[in-house]
Amino acid sequence: MSVDPLWNSARARESAAQRHPGALIRLGREHRSWTLAALGDRLGCSPATVSRLERRSRVVDLALVHRAAQEVGVPRHVLTTSLSPPGEVASAATRVTASLRDVEEDSMRRRTLFTATAAAGPAALLTGLDEALADVPAPTGAGPLDTRMATARALFDKGAHQQLLTALPGLIADGHAAASRRRELDQARLSSVYSLATALLIKLGTYEQARRTADRARTWAEVSGSPLAAAAAAREWAIVLRHQNQHATAQRIMTSAATEVEAAGLHTDASAAAYAQMLCTLAYTAARGGRRAEALAMTEEARRAAHRLPETAPAGRLFPISPAAVDLYAVGVHWALGDAGAALEAGKNLRTEQFPTAERKARLSTDMARAWWAWNRPEQTIRALLDAYRASPGEVRDRPAIRSIVHDLAQHHPRSSGVRELSTAVARAI
Repeated sequence: MSVDPLWNSARARESAAQRHPGALIRLGREHRSWTLAALGDRLGCSPATVSRLERRSRVVDLALVHRAAQEVGVPRHVLTTSLSPPGEVASAATRVTASLRDVEEDSMRRRTLFTATAAAGPAALLTGLDEALADVPAPTGAGPLDTRMATARALFDKGAHQQLLTALPGLIADGHAAASRRRELDQARLSSVYSLATALLIKLGTYEQARRTADRARTWAEVSGSPLAAAAAAREWAIVLRHQNQHATAQRIMTSAATEVEAAGLHTDASAAAYAQMLCTLAYTAARGGRRAEALAMTEEARRAAHRLPETAPAGRLFPISPAAVDLYAVGVHWALGDAGAALEAGKNLRTEQFPTAERKARLSTDMARAWWAWNRPEQTIRALLDAYRASPGEVRDRPAIRSIVHDLAQHHPRSSGVRELSTAVARAI
């Protein structure tokens, strides 16, 4: 069958090359002189959903895109081109300008989690999640998604990474089943499932998987139209890119996300918390990219944004940021800038009681441990890592960057008190 000349036009070729399936759908709709409402009626969704799909989507593997493309006549080979991932070859400039810590983390990541100490069971959990990403399993019907998402977030907050890995395939399956009803709230929930999966995979150092889940989180957030879901997804996507040494791209994504949150209005604590979180992530991303002045300015702006927030965020808040949490980010910012002394100074008055979850309590200790290690203080490093392990074993056991410090301690300070305990802990990593 011959292909309509429309799909060989410069506009169609450009949209496909730019990986913008929404633009192809718009091209086909306009060619048929259909309104947004007319295409929405055919798809069973609102005109606003069609508009968002056309304008903003970076959609990957969505039934709605395939259905819309079929309705407007986008040929399969053209759609496939628009959905394929771009090449991921790093530029020479990126390789040359990557910071020393990035290089060290890359080297450590290549050792990855699947070392001789990794057991077959936990590895199978990651494989199970990978299979769910490749082919969404059948719905489980295990119960209300909101309740199960709250349970999943609680697992993340206490560092129960293996249990969360077990739960994620079912959450993905049931999230897709709910989102198939085309209700925007369900689509936002599915975005949140993928954002949570991304946050976990980032902790585990499996960045290619995290890139896939982050992209799907952004896709479903865009389809849902939820600004908070979009902000959460953009943040996870930027963090993945940062770990892959794409600092400039990560910074652009976070700047855009922060601007959109601010433009929507900071009238509630939830929106103010989202904005403060965006600024914190911007600050750390700038620091990892070596932009000192920008990193410090963003940290101060985050403090101003968070000053009226409660010391403890209400349960269930998407961005549970607090003034103390901003100060914890400052520790990481100074460490990333190579100033361990300033990092230790920023964190000296922080206490674990200021953080409501085991994950954050442990993060305080691991961030201080990184600073102590950079300051060449092994005894303080060990104490901080032991504190982190007692708060949340997974934060020491499963994070590649922290495992690397433990390995170095075992190599260079094997007889120091606490090193054997830490080495035994990381030997049980996922």
